[in-house]
Amino acid sequence: MEEQAVPSRRKCGAAAAYYLAVEAQPEYRQRQRELEAGTAQRMALGPEALAPEAPITIPIVVHVVYNDDSEDISDEQIESQITVLNQDYGAENSDIANVPDVWEGLVTDTNLRFVLASEDPAGNDTPGISRTRTDRTGFGIDDSVKSADTGGVDPWPTDRYLNMWVCTLSGGLLGYAQFPGGPSETDGVVILNTAFGTTGTASVPFDRGRTATHEVGHYFNLYHIWGLSDDCTGGDRVSDTPNAEGPNYGEPSFPHVSCNNGPYGDMFMNYMDYVDDRAMCMFTAQQVARMMATLDGPRSGLGQA
Repeated sequence: MEEQAVPSRRKCGAAAAYYLAVEAQPEYRQRQRELEAGTAQRMALGPEALAPEAPITIPIVVHVVYNDDSEDISDEQIESQITVLNQDYGAENSDIANVPDVWEGLVTDTNLRFVLASEDPAGNDTPGISRTRTDRTGFGIDDSVKSADTGGVDPWPTDRYLNMWVCTLSGGLLGYAQFPGGPSETDGVVILNTAFGTTGTASVPFDRGRTATHEVGHYFNLYHIWGLSDDCTGGDRVSDTPNAEGPNYGEPSFPHVSCNNGPYGDMFMNYMDYVDDRAMCMFTAQQVARMMATLDGPRSGLGQA
């Protein structure tokens, strides 16, 4: 097998996967409109009203789909990713000190915690990891990795588990996620195997586990900080992230101004931008409120207090 090229710039397929899905299932768009109305109503209650009394634990199953043995990532690499998710979603990441002073007060613990599932759908003990060898040498945003019929593996019940597929992705993709309201049989997150976790095959500049942090944000209904368009008109439906013209890449210098958002500019260090792993380090209070509103609504079957 040829050595897999490591992407040099972040490329998320969540928006493209969404548009592909609504072309095939127009009702998905309508369901999301209805869910968005409910999310907006819950967010209007305020972050304090949405905050849980105790952190909520989300059970994860990681489906490793591999063609070559080198793609069959280790348990250690998988566990390193769970550690990163808990640090990032708990606002306990060591690089949180990199948040500019002007936004330091917006940094918020999501009250989401993640564990590998200890019980499978039948009630049996499980490590929360499945491993499937495939004849496929790569996957795209067509959800083929999520079905045994197309060379992948079927999900565990998506109303009870956060399903993560880890595989080789084509086209320079680092990952993609399904927004709430989509088909249950394809719900979850897909991550490139060299951008998963912090050890093993994880490769610079995406070796700090932030691709999963980003995609899980989409799974809980967060948009990119520039929204769905690159012209200052999209917006991410969150009030405390400055409007941004489009994605930032690499490791920008603060401030980076776009869309007349000076003097502080884009919040490029937000997990929902496209910067390198080492340059992203925060969620805001309103992003957390949006995730909590989603967990109270379309993803209410997940987790346990």
